Amino acid sequence: MLYTTLTDTELVELLRHQDRLAFSEIFNRHWGHLYVHALKMLKDEDEAKDIVQDVFTSLWTKSGSYQILSSLQAYLFGCVRHRVLNYLRDKNTRNTYTDLFSIFLQHQHNAVLEKIEEKELLDAINAVIESLPEKMKRVFELSRKEFLTHKEISEKLNISEKTVKRQISNALSILKTHINKPENMILVLFLSSFK
Repeated sequence: MLYTTLTDTELVELLRHQDRLAFSEIFNRHWGHLYVHALKMLKDEDEAKDIVQDVFTSLWTKSGSYQILSSLQAYLFGCVRHRVLNYLRDKNTRNTYTDLFSIFLQHQHNAVLEKIEEKELLDAINAVIESLPEKMKRVFELSRKEFLTHKEISEKLNISEKTVKRQISNALSILKTHINKPENMILVLFLSSFK
């Protein structure tokens, strides 16, 4: 039997009975058109080849069970189109997840860096506070850590409010001198906003 002379309908009937030569003829007859169709949609030669190969693999493995209601060519083109659309949908989903994951990682990285910078800044401020003269340190801590007013500090330490104000002002000047990066000044200014 000369398979090249058979119609698609006759080849499909032979394929239902697992006829390898019928399958080879279908493959040779339609592979090129299907590949060009997939390539136009995908713009990727390797992916187009893979998809057409998958369509033919599926055609062979299901040869005894499928029903082709239209022409073989229309059926194969539909299979390729369906697989291409699935591939593109999955690829877009993967790209979206990859993009979102990259954004998440960048955000996490930035958050970690901010935490490290914040800790380093607080450590630097605490080191400067620890180096203050004892009386100035005590006044500053009562003001900024325990949030006492100048009057409350003066009563607690038995010193004048004027002395309290001067000690806090001197402590802030020392802090500003030691923590002199512009981005760190926000915290120093915040500390100096309490009266």
